Amino acid sequence: MMRVLLSASSMIDPDAYRERLSNALAEPVEIEVARLGSTERLIEAGTGFEDGAGFDAVVVDVDTPVTAEAVDALGDELAVVVRAAVGVDDVDVAAAADAGVTVTRVPEYCTDEVATHSLSLLLACLRSVTEYDDAVADGRWTWEDGRPIRRMSGSTIGLLSFGPIARRAAEQLSGFGAELVAYDPFVDGDRMDERGVEKVGFEALFDRSDHVAVYAPLTASTRGIVDADALSRLSAHSVVVNVGRGPVIDADALVEALESGAIKAAGLDVLAEEPPVDDPLVGRDDTVVTPHAAWYSEDAREELNRSAAADVAAVLTGEVPDGRVDPNADWL
Repeated sequence: MMRVLLSASSMIDPDAYRERLSNALAEPVEIEVARLGSTERLIEAGTGFEDGAGFDAVVVDVDTPVTAEAVDALGDELAVVVRAAVGVDDVDVAAAADAGVTVTRVPEYCTDEVATHSLSLLLACLRSVTEYDDAVADGRWTWEDGRPIRRMSGSTIGLLSFGPIARRAAEQLSGFGAELVAYDPFVDGDRMDERGVEKVGFEALFDRSDHVAVYAPLTASTRGIVDADALSRLSAHSVVVNVGRGPVIDADALVEALESGAIKAAGLDVLAEEPPVDDPLVGRDDTVVTPHAAWYSEDAREELNRSAAADVAAVLTGEVPDGRVDPNADWL
């Protein structure tokens, strides 16, 4: 009997795992769904069986950190931890590797969705969409409520990171008549040139950009990288968009830049704390905040579950999963 633990998340569809694993495994599989949300709950849900055995696979949402302590507590049976998401920023990949546990993720299930959402946030901020909507709801009917607005054509848009999502966003932005520049130390200039994007250094990204869209994962090197100095290099008409991870931007510095008028607006799908508690970035007239929903479409959700279930099946049948995370990857 093999055991699989699934986080009780609206993102995760237990039926997808039951179907895939029942077809792939030669032995019965028991699937348990538990509300996780913390390392402590993960350990509690993943241990304590009367027969002393544990789970062979664990599938977690973005809200459940998988620490070295959790990997150790889940026991020797554990073969794979699946992060039902693009990033693995709160999974201890090194500890898992040391324990012989494979970590997988689903890196491209929502590429189109997040790219489109980033463009939606940029346009909403640039065109003062929410300000106009609020003004009309209050009984006003004047273009002046959205001032000042500048054209996107002829502007420069900076992309922080140039992975699959940023590359798709660059394709979408190509028709707007803007110049595109990008900073990513792991992508060479030729790959950017192929997509009409100029590779620049980090400081040059902010010096040259009218607007910046953040796609970077959260790592030791990206945490807080968009700080007060970076934001000070932008202009009063600039928009900052973040669909990467909240802590990539220094939240205090972003609030200050908005308060002082150093930048025009921010479009955020991710925050430092999710869900937010008394976050000063929420509820502002100059911010558009969505609830970490950039990934979502019904198509993306279905693809996420198909891919994650396939990775579980691959590991439990001795194959290499498509979403395997290399513990020695330079981006971790």
